Amino acid sequence: MTQNLFATRASRMKASEIRELLKLLDQPGIISFAGGIPDPNLFPTEAFAQACQAALSAGPQALQYSVSEGYVPLREWLVQHMREIGVDCSVDNILITSGSQQALDYLGKLYLSPEDTALIGWPTYLGAINAFDAYEPRFDRLMLNGNRGAAEYSEAAGEGAVKFAYLSPDFANPTGETVDLRGREYLLNLADDLNIAVIEDGAYQALRYEGDAIPPVLALEQARKGSIEACRTIYCGSFSKTLSPGLRVGWVVAAKPIISQLVLVKQAADLHSPTLNQMAVEQVARAHFDTHIPLLRQTYGARRDAMLEALQQNMPDGVQWTHPQGGMFIWVTLPTGMNGADLLARALDTVKLAFVPGRAFFADGSGANTIRLSFSNSDEDTIREGIRRLGIVLRA
Repeated sequence: MTQNLFATRASRMKASEIRELLKLLDQPGIISFAGGIPDPNLFPTEAFAQACQAALSAGPQALQYSVSEGYVPLREWLVQHMREIGVDCSVDNILITSGSQQALDYLGKLYLSPEDTALIGWPTYLGAINAFDAYEPRFDRLMLNGNRGAAEYSEAAGEGAVKFAYLSPDFANPTGETVDLRGREYLLNLADDLNIAVIEDGAYQALRYEGDAIPPVLALEQARKGSIEACRTIYCGSFSKTLSPGLRVGWVVAAKPIISQLVLVKQAADLHSPTLNQMAVEQVARAHFDTHIPLLRQTYGARRDAMLEALQQNMPDGVQWTHPQGGMFIWVTLPTGMNGADLLARALDTVKLAFVPGRAFFADGSGANTIRLSFSNSDEDTIREGIRRLGIVLRA
């Protein structure tokens, strides 16, 4: 009876397959490459303990309501951080969010009406699909190296309008792949032709292990247009993969009119992100970010190398995988006809191995013969053993 009262969008809301899978991993002996989570042993725990104590000792501000835009000293630090990766902005171009996931939900709410089209990767981040899907859009495949032009995308949109393109250009979840400079420039041309926004998910941008950094899409657009106020790109960043996912602190960088609208969305949702969390992150970022990131790169880079080597040694013919330059993921394509979900069930039952079936990352439910492996939360010996077990199951 109650369900009859739900809005139509509720029928599109689905549990995250990854979050549901994590509930199964308390069994002893399980090796998990499922969750795309950082290693908790690498958290700067002591620095956060000191930062929280300092924030609480400074007075009641840490426990009080705050401005919706976010804690000013944190936004000031982010101005400098964004400048270091090529984006010139001011504190008025920055909104603090409760993780970048909240930013994606806000952007879906701000831009999408029912039957509008969002251009996304095929596959793409499951959390983005879920965030946008609640606002009842259509999804179309964003192809940065294909022949599709603005007219074809507009025609496919039908009665709705194309509103934005979403991508994670550096070490994307789930594939680990990076969009090259040519692809980023193509995207900007396409966005201008379609007059749409670009949502740039920079969650993994700091975690590069090899190769030269490519400027963010927002930096490239700013170089073209001279000012962030003329840019259509919206950059979403996060401290979840670098400092702490549990504190839920992310940020959005965009032209001031976009930030102003997002502030209204936030005021209606949660007023502001937790003040204490923002104060703690600001202190830790200011004191430790530049020395902590090299530690993450060294540790995760070695784990990526161990997984790539183990895949080379253990995978049977017909299995292919990506070679990410950074991030947390390797994307595996199984032989045609093999099903990643069936493989997971067999792996859990016979060798106590977990990973994520790839179908969840496709808006149309395709990609059954793919799986995502995460190397960030396992040491190198565990990675080698887990991939050995995967090879056993595949050969079986």
